[in-house]
Amino acid sequence: MNIPADLKYTKDHEWIKIDGNTATIGITDFAQSELGDIVYVDISTVGQEIGQHEVFGTIEAVKTVSDLFMPIAGKVLEVNAELDANPEKVNEDPYAGWLIKMEVSDASQADGLLSADAYKELIGQ
Repeated sequence: MNIPADLKYTKDHEWIKIDGNTATIGITDFAQSELGDIVYVDISTVGQEIGQHEVFGTIEAVKTVSDLFMPIAGKVLEVNAELDANPEKVNEDPYAGWLIKMEVSDASQADGLLSADAYKELIGQ
């Protein structure tokens, strides 16, 4: 299970990488393995301000559809367009197969997220 140490994680299995005032968000390796084959990513919130823990889209696998939650508040700037034609990229590498880029509203909210070690403990690794 790949859990990069330089990312922050949520209990809902999203990861976030903050770079200045911009952040990249995706789902974790654990989440993609639990979901199974991902067939569709639906994110129609570009340009919208989304609060921390609010839904910014959904991800559909063969078995289920799951909501995607914002790790911290911010404005959705971009959706990974590559996922429209190739949603399986999330299964292949959930960190290269990122979901959105966002403008961070309150970077201090990241202080409440999980470190890689805390996330490993959460999923029993």
